[in-house]
Amino acid sequence: MEEAFVKTPLGVAKITGDSHGIASIIVLDTEEIRTDIIPESLEDAVYQLNEYFEGIRKQFLLDLKPEGTEFQKRVWKALQNIPYGQTTSYLELSKTLGDIKAIRAVAAANGKNPIWIVIPCHRVIGSDGSLTGYAGGLHRKQWLLEHESPFKQQSLF
Repeated sequence: MEEAFVKTPLGVAKITGDSHGIASIIVLDTEEIRTDIIPESLEDAVYQLNEYFEGIRKQFLLDLKPEGTEFQKRVWKALQNIPYGQTTSYLELSKTLGDIKAIRAVAAANGKNPIWIVIPCHRVIGSDGSLTGYAGGLHRKQWLLEHESPFKQQSLF
């Protein structure tokens, strides 16, 4: 596996993968990039992630190879169907997967998502509209949802 690091508005993202696909994208609690070298196999992921943060990209076109259980992979696949700028609830996601009683398992799989932003687990909120758990921190979840919102907050001054 190869690694690349990219600065984002939410911290440094570490991308791991190879020519077969992206295995993980995680956000680090640091502003320091460990290396500026970007392996050829990860160049497209770095490019697309930068486009996302610039507000240009709304859909990722990357080969993904996350490691997890079959159930987790089903949840992560379902997450990829949540459109940019929209949200769903854990309850609705469990209904989509065909088992309303699996809501806690769905939430747990969502929390173990290894591919930050590209598999958009930040688009899952509580049934009451609240921002609930997010591995990267609720401040990042809120930032991402605002970034994707079609209704941008205007400054009064």
